[in-house]
Amino acid sequence: MLEVTNLAKSYPTPRGSLTILSDLTLSLRPGDAASIVGPSGSGKSTLLYLLGALEPPSAGTVTLDGVNPFALSERELAVFRNRRVGFIFQDHLLLPQCTVLENVLIPTLVGESETDAPDRARELLERVGLADRLDHRPGELSGGERQRVSLARALIRRPPLLLCDEPTGNLDHASGDVVASMLFDLHEQQNTILLIVTHNRALAARCPLRFELVDDRLQRVDGAAISESGDRA
Repeated sequence: MLEVTNLAKSYPTPRGSLTILSDLTLSLRPGDAASIVGPSGSGKSTLLYLLGALEPPSAGTVTLDGVNPFALSERELAVFRNRRVGFIFQDHLLLPQCTVLENVLIPTLVGESETDAPDRARELLERVGLADRLDHRPGELSGGERQRVSLARALIRRPPLLLCDEPTGNLDHASGDVVASMLFDLHEQQNTILLIVTHNRALAARCPLRFELVDDRLQRVDGAAISESGDRA
């Protein structure tokens, strides 16, 4: 379970403290799929970095299955991120010199080895329609295929939390729909906590739980509010 309580983030500037997020409270259970929309600069990506333990909050707490990652040592925190959180970014961030299979296996090279990792990687790549691309390199794939590789990589460690930052932002409409459908299918199969931040309100509306960042605060909205308000990008 993901529990966020009174979360806040601010940065010092020459003119004083700049508040990005204030007093955010959120609770998500395994199987939940939530989206967060909001204008550029509203703090959507910053929120993901806090939830994924990539950056510490200025105030408040984040716990995943009862663990506060910011109370861990640096080494323990690295293990936490590697095993407990899967990330999908707008840019696939694949290593160009590695094959598709090798890119998916990269998270398993850190920490305890998993003997079934290669088989699991092949299974995930088959699920995202890339069983015939295992030995290809990212430069030989389309944008949608590269993002499907990043989806398989994010899930290779079976993380309970899957965080997505504009996962279809660099894709055309058709490729984006394919990636989104695969994302939701794998989320349901693995019973993850799925959180998507996006400008794409059609993608956001596919999530049963929907939020919007307004004036550095998180507000719950319904599907109609998302679909009718339009893209604020």
